[in-house]
Amino acid sequence: MASASSSTSSPQYRSRFGDTTLTKVFVGGLAWETPTEELRRYFEQFGEILEAVIITDKFTGRSKGYGFVTFREPESARRSVADPNPVIGGRRANCNIAALGRPRPPSPRLGIIFLCIPHARKT
Repeated sequence: MASASSSTSSPQYRSRFGDTTLTKVFVGGLAWETPTEELRRYFEQFGEILEAVIITDKFTGRSKGYGFVTFREPESARRSVADPNPVIGGRRANCNIAALGRPRPPSPRLGIIFLCIPHARKT
């Protein structure tokens, strides 16, 4: 019988590659015709790739226009998103570290404190 402590002593990851928090890159905006090989070919300049996949519709098999690239090293993933909008397959894509999401401009509301100071009444 398996010990319950063995399952709690190490984290369980959905990926067969373990923790991909800093190594998995989301690639959106791909042309439907872009093959996985082209995705891999573009990204291998940044480091060793464990997996490159283009997500397809389960009924039609047609590309959904996005995919993921998982690198062995976090530094490779960081280098690969230095240009967040590379041209892949003749089309401008958008890339980011999957767990972090797309970069967003800072909100103008952050860090602003509104003070209500009553005006002095003139008598």
